Amino acid sequence: MDIEEFYADNEKRRDSAEYEFGSEWTDASGNHYELSWVEDTGELYLMIGPDAIVREDPFGDFVVNEEVVSALQVAVIATIPDLESLHRLLEGWENEMATPNSLTWLHSKFG
Repeated sequence: MDIEEFYADNEKRRDSAEYEFGSEWTDASGNHYELSWVEDTGELYLMIGPDAIVREDPFGDFVVNEEVVSALQVAVIATIPDLESLHRLLEGWENEMATPNSLTWLHSKFG
């Protein structure tokens, strides 16, 4: 589902605090993902979007095109009841995220 469908499906998600756990998670193909946790629902989710397109405008400035909402795809990978438990489960995530195909580490924790 896209990010807007994700929020529309449960309004608690839209009003909740969210915590990001990195935006450089990768799969075997090198695609980048963002990992976030929604406090009110306990949902830990991955979001993947298209790579940003940078173009040069007629004046020589570089402009980043806005992402299309429908291109931001979301997958809930776990439900964790509280932030303290999530921190324990994700201990060391910063180092793991930096490794190639880092989603395999997440899969070992939540798959």
